[in-house]
Amino acid sequence: MGTIIIVVGIILIIVLLIGVIVSSNSENAIVEQRLDQYFESGNNQVDKDKQVQRAVLTEWVSKRVEKTSFGDRVARELARADLKFKVSEYFALIIISVVSLAALAWLIGNRNIISLLIGAGIGAFIPRFYVKQQQKARLRKFNEQLSDMLNLTVNGLRAGYSTMQAMESVSRELPPPISDEFRRVVQEMQIGITMEAALDNLLRRIPSEDLDFVITSINVQREVGGNLSEILDTISFTIRERVRIKGEIRVMTSQVRASGAILSMVPFFLTLVLWFINPDYLLSVNQGGPFCAGIIICVVLGLIGSGYFVMMRIADIEV
Repeated sequence: MGTIIIVVGIILIIVLLIGVIVSSNSENAIVEQRLDQYFESGNNQVDKDKQVQRAVLTEWVSKRVEKTSFGDRVARELARADLKFKVSEYFALIIISVVSLAALAWLIGNRNIISLLIGAGIGAFIPRFYVKQQQKARLRKFNEQLSDMLNLTVNGLRAGYSTMQAMESVSRELPPPISDEFRRVVQEMQIGITMEAALDNLLRRIPSEDLDFVITSINVQREVGGNLSEILDTISFTIRERVRIKGEIRVMTSQVRASGAILSMVPFFLTLVLWFINPDYLLSVNQGGPFCAGIIICVVLGLIGSGYFVMMRIADIEV
């Protein structure tokens, strides 16, 4: 128990030092913070009630971390995943995951320091992996809704709407996540941000190739003129076909991608199981000396990595 307390104390001290250094040496994201306050103004009463319930320490950490460039980048990652976490809450979740899994691995791994490090590594990986998976799912859903957004925009333009009014109808009529993103675009334009800047901010939040194509077409039309409804109608057909073809390719290559991921993870999973069941068996690889053990590990990792790379390249078909 004394060892666990010492390890947890060291981890918390390191995290605190990193937070102080990052907070003191990074730039503030003032514009983004002010925009976020404006966008949440519709729910001011609910936000105030929640803020009253938060602890003083949590609020202090949130303000200090979110004003840094690193905190701003993490906040953008959470926004892309549509996770309603503060940056400090996300860091707290990582710390809890690291400490909990490290302590669990230390207890079931014969109280070995290597077991503790394995648990800490897995605990740090799980929250990041979850955020990435949520980002991919949200981006896929956004791309699937993009053709419907273009059809609604085209119909609005042909009915006499301006571009901003057509975007506002998208924010009202379509489901999330595309309605949430275009509602933010409309709100940015209402407070004086140009359409080009608001669309660039949208592309920064949603890194989609199809969306980049649409935004480029809108910006070019605003500069040189032309019939925007016909342009978007043509783009809508192209994007719809791309989404259909991508879906078919994803179904046909799902077996290859699943096989590559599973076959690559099986050796690591078996190694972890053997380490916690019989660590002496794994340490026997060191009988030939550290140099021989290093060669064996490098060869195994190289074969696993090359196999995964080849299978993913086979399944990666550009459309």
